[in-house]
Amino acid sequence: MEAMQERRSTAAVAPATLSLLAAAVLLLATAAAPCRAQAATVMSIEEACQKAESVSAGVSYEHCVSSLASDARSRDAADLHKLAVLAARMAVDHAATTEARMGGLNEVEESPHARARLHHCRELYSAAADVLRDALDNLRARIYGKASQQLAAALGASESCEDVWKGEERVPVATHDREYGRMAEVALGLTTGIVA
Repeated sequence: MEAMQERRSTAAVAPATLSLLAAAVLLLATAAAPCRAQAATVMSIEEACQKAESVSAGVSYEHCVSSLASDARSRDAADLHKLAVLAARMAVDHAATTEARMGGLNEVEESPHARARLHHCRELYSAAADVLRDALDNLRARIYGKASQQLAAALGASESCEDVWKGEERVPVATHDREYGRMAEVALGLTTGIVA
């Protein structure tokens, strides 16, 4: 008789336990839903750039808006995450273009000192492009902390390259350095804005 009552008691507990478990799963799923929706909140380029400028002193609002708006891919980037990914892609493109430009300048440069400087800068931009590609992978995977660290590390390429040319009247890569640095700052600001 006791064994029969024990089975009934266990059978009565099982549906109650399942009901509690189902309620807990439903509650967790409901609580997580706003987080996903919030991460994909529609945000204009202007709003995203305001946020980036507010969290990163190196971001120029005007440059951020004009750079992102000038890229056709921005039409498909309607939230902060997608705009950060786009800015990182643009920074990779700038790094690769700057690296190629330095290679071309190196071929026509007559001065051995200038060629050595260009070679050094080319190596810096090659490394920066690699780091930016890693940051882009982390952005896509939504690993924002690591992506921010990598974007910050990649910023050093333009500064280090310009340091190599200190004391020279002519800096053949100054415009490219400046534009790369500004775009990398935008990517960092947008990424930081996601977690801020």
